Amino acid sequence: MIPFHRPSLARAGALALLVAAGSTGVSAPAHAAGEADLALIPLSFELAKGVEEAKAKPFKFQVNNTRSTVDAKAVQVTVETAHLNDRKVGVVVPDGCEATGTTFSCLLGDLPAGTTEDFGIPLFSLGKRGDAGHLVVTVTSATTDPFMEDNTVEHDITVAKPGHDLTTWVQDVYADVEVDGDDRGEQALLPVRPGETAPLDWAVYNHGSRAATGIAYGIALPAGVTFAELPEGCDESDGEGPALAHCADSGAVLRPGEFYTADVRVRVDAAVTEPVLRPGFLYGFGLDVAAGEPEATPRIASDTQRRTFADVDPGDDWAQFDVFVDLSPVSTPTPTPTGEPTGSPSPTATATPGGSGGGGGLPVTGVQAGLIGGIGAAVLLAGGVLLLLSRRRKVVLVNPADERTTD
Repeated sequence: MIPFHRPSLARAGALALLVAAGSTGVSAPAHAAGEADLALIPLSFELAKGVEEAKAKPFKFQVNNTRSTVDAKAVQVTVETAHLNDRKVGVVVPDGCEATGTTFSCLLGDLPAGTTEDFGIPLFSLGKRGDAGHLVVTVTSATTDPFMEDNTVEHDITVAKPGHDLTTWVQDVYADVEVDGDDRGEQALLPVRPGETAPLDWAVYNHGSRAATGIAYGIALPAGVTFAELPEGCDESDGEGPALAHCADSGAVLRPGEFYTADVRVRVDAAVTEPVLRPGFLYGFGLDVAAGEPEATPRIASDTQRRTFADVDPGDDWAQFDVFVDLSPVSTPTPTPTGEPTGSPSPTATATPGGSGGGGGLPVTGVQAGLIGGIGAAVLLAGGVLLLLSRRRKVVLVNPADERTTD
């Protein structure tokens, strides 16, 4: 059976799908030893009319391995494009993927148990609005999968009216992440020592055909993680539960092909005992209009708005991340005898944060129940951002040219 996702239903049910896929197996089939149960979940549904090939939107999908206690080896995604309306949309085959006719395949690598991985299929606009056919996307791995029914999705593509279309991206938290808006070339990252801080590498991209005027975003951290540094324009919630930050940069103008980010650092609690803390969420959307001076300058994205939530495709405005913790013991160096005492004290060596945990890829975490609570946190986060913005709204005159719409 191929799950069939129509935009009107799938957009409303995306969070429910993630909850179901992230559950601890209440309704999942029993797994034999050595099996990894993957699920494919679409996160993007619509493409703004007028998106150019050079600024193609990566339609987001999530590969979910949270129902397994076994790593999925050599995970591969295969995309069949023959059912797309080639008069309305085009496809860019990502670098490193192998194409044969109307099909291409991309190797994602290994996906440890208890983790997820997002990927994007770049699409661009060619014609008018409306139904643009569908993609058939399949995920497989070299590890036996006991339940293949949710490994393939026949996913409708719709070309919507011109507008901004924000897509969020966030990297899993490691001690030595490079803050650059992508994870390209970052291998063998080190988990964060308890009590230490680490950067959060995140970005809000505009994959639409018009500028987003004013940016709002929110971050929800997993339990055991707090904020060590936040940009100006952020308010941190004081209530119980996960750490939440609601931020707004009303002066930012995010044009098509640009992305927005700002410095965020998080701290892992010194008392944590789990190697993976999850899930965290990032949420972003455009405001009504730009006002004032921007607090950060958007940047042009590399190759690799009129009303709040007037986003062309709000289904992919949020992203999920995990925080990886190094729980290995801290070794204490043994002093080496020097033979004769001296009057000057000798330097004392100290252990360097970072330890020996964590090789390439994501650590094995086992099946996690936290996703259900995390989804609730994401919903509360969005509500908190709206509440915050309701106290900050300003009326700004807009050039009438900005109000034009086209078919």
